[in-house]
Amino acid sequence: MPHYPVLAIGLLMAWVPCAPAACGGHGDHESLLVPTGWLGEHLKDGEVVVLAIGEKRDYDAGHIPGSRFLNYPDVVVAKSADGLRVELPPMDRLGEVFAALGVSNTSRVVLYPLKEWNSLVGRVWLTLDAMGLGGRASILNGGLPLWQSEGRPVSSDVPAPARGRIEPCPQADVIARLDDVRSAVRRPGVEIIDARTPEFYTGAQLMPGKRAGHIPGASNLTFSTLVTKEGKLLPDAELQAKFREAGVRAGDRIISYCHIGQQASLVYFVARYLGYDARMYDGSWDEWSEHAELGAETGGYQR
Repeated sequence: MPHYPVLAIGLLMAWVPCAPAACGGHGDHESLLVPTGWLGEHLKDGEVVVLAIGEKRDYDAGHIPGSRFLNYPDVVVAKSADGLRVELPPMDRLGEVFAALGVSNTSRVVLYPLKEWNSLVGRVWLTLDAMGLGGRASILNGGLPLWQSEGRPVSSDVPAPARGRIEPCPQADVIARLDDVRSAVRRPGVEIIDARTPEFYTGAQLMPGKRAGHIPGASNLTFSTLVTKEGKLLPDAELQAKFREAGVRAGDRIISYCHIGQQASLVYFVARYLGYDARMYDGSWDEWSEHAELGAETGGYQR
């Protein structure tokens, strides 16, 4: 997946808080994924805010009417003080970004990919979830490609939304830290899932400067296998089967990770969608690999 540099964000307006009563919770099976038909019916609802994720040139070429373009670099730290890539920014900064797009604590936010950007959309949903807005945020199943294939309208008009009123209420059960993962290795009831492609998981291929292999005891569930070639999420039964094949049992907590915490965000989203208790290790292999004292396994699944 491409890596984007962070662009400067102008924090020119005061951050306007609102009552946090509509904040918290991760949503459920019914709220997290919405079909194109639902969005078509609710597109003009006052509380619905639709955000497009992907390349600006694709947005300019045509997008769902009324949707606003979210500049992905604005919601990640390209490189942290620890040298980690794609980390969660401070909550006040995120509040500014989403408020500027018209998002409030009372909004119903619908995210969609302009093209095959499912991991980026998953990362943005995780960001909203960490802010306490996961229960009010959904992903459009199939994104813009499905919307267009159904003959639904697109527009090149760029809306100028009124500023939202938003106050994040940070959730402590979204992001896993290094110590959380270290203590979870081979712990009963916790399944660590590596969302990378198999060649990185096994150690047959590695990123420059990184160790080969995966976190000890982690299983492999490649993020891209959770969606169809048309970009829709697999049917529930198939998703559940993939998680079972990865060693997940009912009642398990899932910790997903990948290279930098982007691909793993889609696994996190699907885990929440299926009703699992989930976390995403933001440091991912980028961080774990830097700690020589931490183990690394190569080859297949070793429980």
